[in-house]
Amino acid sequence: MATELLTEKYTDALDGVLHCYDRIILTGSIQPWCYAQGMTGYLYGHDIRIFDYVQFAQPLREQICANAAALAQANGLEIEYIRKKNFRKEDRIRAILDERGEQPGLVHIFSALEPCFSYKPWHNKQTGKTYLKLDSGKCLHYYFYFIHEQLGLCYLRVPTWCPFRLQFYCNGHAWLATQLKQKGVAFELLDNAFAHIADYALANELAAKLDVEQLHAWLDDLVQQYCPVVPMLNASTGSAQALRYHWSIWQAEYATDLVFRSQATLQAFYPLLLETLISAVKPADIATFLGRKLHGNYQGEMGNRFNQRWLGSRLKHQMGPVSIKLYDKFNLILRIETTVNNVAFFKQYRQVQHRDGTTSTRWAPMKKTIYSLPPLREVLQAANQRYLKFISAIATPEVGVEKLHRLAETQVENDHRFKGFNLLSEQDATLFRTLLRGEFTISGFTAKDLRQLLSDKNPGQMTRLLRRLRAHGLIKKVSKRYKYYLTEFGRQAAATALKLREMTVIPQLALDCHQAT
Repeated sequence: MATELLTEKYTDALDGVLHCYDRIILTGSIQPWCYAQGMTGYLYGHDIRIFDYVQFAQPLREQICANAAALAQANGLEIEYIRKKNFRKEDRIRAILDERGEQPGLVHIFSALEPCFSYKPWHNKQTGKTYLKLDSGKCLHYYFYFIHEQLGLCYLRVPTWCPFRLQFYCNGHAWLATQLKQKGVAFELLDNAFAHIADYALANELAAKLDVEQLHAWLDDLVQQYCPVVPMLNASTGSAQALRYHWSIWQAEYATDLVFRSQATLQAFYPLLLETLISAVKPADIATFLGRKLHGNYQGEMGNRFNQRWLGSRLKHQMGPVSIKLYDKFNLILRIETTVNNVAFFKQYRQVQHRDGTTSTRWAPMKKTIYSLPPLREVLQAANQRYLKFISAIATPEVGVEKLHRLAETQVENDHRFKGFNLLSEQDATLFRTLLRGEFTISGFTAKDLRQLLSDKNPGQMTRLLRRLRAHGLIKKVSKRYKYYLTEFGRQAAATALKLREMTVIPQLALDCHQAT
């Protein structure tokens, strides 16, 4: 029987379901300045000495600083220098917007001394060649916060030192809000989540049609406005050698929101769901959510993490550069969100160009270019859907009731009746404890193995016990062998019974007796 999804079970209690990009962070790199060999070739191609690299970069730095000062003056702003490490720019921007309003335009400019990567001149005495080597240091960065007419609140991070790698942020929900407004669709937006949309079908259709070419054009316009280095160099060198920013995906979040009409409906099952997921989700499950298989030689980070925040409780499952989060925004919206920090983690069926010039179409790591946003959306939405299916089985009380009846009630098989198991009895607790032994988990067990540990059972009683365990679905027999293994249900039932008896019932009874005396 197929699992009934939460979206199906709570159809009448849901305002709607929305699939949409949330946080999107892109990086812009000047080609070919983004790698040392390319920067070296650019300097040689323009008859600039390698050891004059600093003299080449200094005027560009001054141009960026002067442009930032001019923008601040033109918009009646002061550039705010950040000195504290724990300073939250988002809180400051929110306070400014509360006074300023949401009209398009430049909102604020921050400056901060932050790490950046750069190059240093190097002469190789062995080869006699002079070139640039990758270097790191710190330089002044500007954060231009602005409200874009289509994208909503965004920022562009501009370093003041070559090779001027940019960072751009926008939010898919803010962009969707603009689209809905233009279509005349009523909605209620809380922070970065919709509490209500009059037409969810249209909203999902619009969210799936993010125009990457238009986004690229907007990004180029922002470069012209906030980082005039490229336009200035192109004007001096001519269009034949025009420089242009190449945009890549640095981080992307994709959210599936189940928007409930009342907080009470969500909170009725959400705490229990969280408690179960913390212990129920295993590394292999996380890999399955993300469409991967967990191999024994996997060396990356994996695990679960629980956080309590003012927006709600959050559970995070991580596998390397990708994570899936579950949280209740404002106790009203159940959000499943997949975050990827390296899109190459996922495979894409695409054209691959080989070193010999030939091409082939096959599964390969996804490219980091912004033009991978549409296929990435499909991959992330599929991950959210797999996770939704997983939690639907846990969150549905009928599943637990059915399993409990299967374990505790009498089962009939081939006209033979097999009584259920008493989760609190010493006899059944001893049996469950024996079945959970580590060697049995690895190698399985036979009737002889159990008789050595359960000495009160004769061969006939052991045969009857094995048939009883199989009738209740707790063990399974290996084909053509007299060996058995615990089923997944059997392992879950045995562990739950022991936990209930030894960690809840016995300690509670002991506590009550002690207080009574």
